[in-house]
Amino acid sequence: MNSALFPELVVNGETVPHTEIAAETQNQEAPAGKPGIAWRKAANAVAIRTLLLQEARRQKIEADPHEVEPGRFETDEEALIRGLLETEVDVKSPTDDEIKAEWARDPARFRSAPLWEVSHILCACDPRDEEGREKALKKAQFLTATLLAKPSIFASLAKKESDCGSKEAGGSLGQLRPGDSVPEFEQVLFDLEQGQITAEPVLSRHGYHIVRMDALAEGQELPFEAAKRSIMLAMEKAAWTRAAQAYVQKLIEGAEISGADFKPI
Repeated sequence: MNSALFPELVVNGETVPHTEIAAETQNQEAPAGKPGIAWRKAANAVAIRTLLLQEARRQKIEADPHEVEPGRFETDEEALIRGLLETEVDVKSPTDDEIKAEWARDPARFRSAPLWEVSHILCACDPRDEEGREKALKKAQFLTATLLAKPSIFASLAKKESDCGSKEAGGSLGQLRPGDSVPEFEQVLFDLEQGQITAEPVLSRHGYHIVRMDALAEGQELPFEAAKRSIMLAMEKAAWTRAAQAYVQKLIEGAEISGADFKPI
């Protein structure tokens, strides 16, 4: 390990193992061929996590892991950090006048959810299986090219080739709203026009999809009273994020840290 490029991280006298920073680098974006940037970002993130854990333990906060999604709970460290931030970060709810002023800046931003009528053909695979993924991709690319050349055969091709139970309905998934499908699949729906077929196969946890937007009902602009709650929640979240960042910055300024550099990258 090059100590000049990857210096030792020490936070308030606590030395952080290089392995912990190395593990964090996979969560950090950096230009190809520039491992130093990924390492620096990872060192900063780990330094902040270490600071928060030190403070949580100093305040004798007890870990109470919450369920973050069905069957998955926070780690003790995640629970400690959440507990600390819940104790130290407090923001006031925006007033009605503040919420209305935010809405009035651009009412067109606040719309009801769109409604999509969608069909697809699934080439199933486990994305973690490289060989199976490559095989499914080749099949999906062939089907996509076929459909782009002759869109009218979508339903018959779905019945013959799709690995989804919707094949019996010609690939139709019926009407969907945001949140009804997995995020990887849903993301492309926002960009499709009525009648359009995806130009490239879409990879999700289930495999590769060829997607067709059968019908599209755009969300309608919401009046203030209908949008009020979502605006309030968004304003509270933004205020909490700013307050949490300020709290972390205060911890950094009061700490002794070497091996991390919090200047903008």
